[in-house]
Amino acid sequence: MELLPKTAVLGLGLMGTEIALRLQAQGVAVTGWNRGAERSQAAAAAGLAVAADAATAIGAADLVLLVLSDAAAIEATLLAPPAAAALRGRLIVQMGTIGPEESRGLAARLDALGGRYLEAPVLGSLGEAREGRLIIMVGGDETLFAQCRPVLERLGAQPQRIGAVGQAAALKLALNQLIAGLTATFALSLGLVRAQGIDVDQFMALLRGSALYAQTFDKKLDKYLSHDYGAANFPLKHLLKDVRLFRQAAAPLGLDTALAGAIEAACIRGQDLGLGDQDYSAIYEALSRG
Repeated sequence: MELLPKTAVLGLGLMGTEIALRLQAQGVAVTGWNRGAERSQAAAAAGLAVAADAATAIGAADLVLLVLSDAAAIEATLLAPPAAAALRGRLIVQMGTIGPEESRGLAARLDALGGRYLEAPVLGSLGEAREGRLIIMVGGDETLFAQCRPVLERLGAQPQRIGAVGQAAALKLALNQLIAGLTATFALSLGLVRAQGIDVDQFMALLRGSALYAQTFDKKLDKYLSHDYGAANFPLKHLLKDVRLFRQAAAPLGLDTALAGAIEAACIRGQDLGLGDQDYSAIYEALSRG
C-alpha cells in the first residue's frame, strides 16, 4: 500500500472542504483548518478532523494544501506567528487563483522560512473535486512535484507540470479569463435576442449546431432566464478578482487588456447591484440592464 503524506488543508470553503473530504476518502490522513468557525463546524460535521488554528494543522502534516481566497488571505494565514514557525520542512502547495508575481513572492518568503513551495491551481468545480476530476496545473520544482503527485492524483487523474513557479498561476488566469469572456459575451448575445423578442429556444438550437457553441452556455442558460443566481460554486466577486489579476499580469507584457477591463467594470456593476456573492453568471444583470 502506498504511504501518502499527512496532509493539512487550509481553507474549508466549498472547494476546500470537497478537496479535504476527497483526500480522506482516498486514504489520506487529513487535518483541516478554516478562519471562520461556521465552515470549520460544517467540515467537522462532515467527518473531517479540524484543528483549532493554522499552526496546529501545519504541525500535524508533511504536506500543506492552501485553498484560500486570495494572496492576502494566504499571507494572513501563513506568514504570521505561530504558523510561520511551523512551516519549516513542510511542502506547501498553493491551489487557489493568485497572480504569477504573487506566487513567486510567496515562494521566496516561504523559502526564507524553511518551507518548500509549489503552485497547483485547479480548473473545475465542486463536482469535479468530489469525483477526483479536477484539472491540476503545477508550477515549480520537478522533484517537489514528484513528492506530492500521489496526493494530487487523488484529486485529478493527470496533474501536469506547466513550468516554473508563476507559470501555472498565469495559465490559470488565462483560463479564467476565458470563463469571464465566454460568460460576458453570451450574456450580451442573449440580452439582444430577448430584447428583440426572438425565440430563445430557436436561438439556442442554432447556436448548438454551430462552431460557436460552448457547453457553459447551456449550463448557465436557466440562471439567465430565471434571473436566479443563487447556490454559487464560483461567485461573481471571485470572477472580479480573477479578471483584475489577469489585467495586472497581462498589461505589463504589452497585451491589450481593454476587453478584460470592460468585463471587470461589468463585474463591479454586478457587485453594486448586490450580486457579488451570487453565481458569476449574474454578470448578465450588469450587462443587460442598460
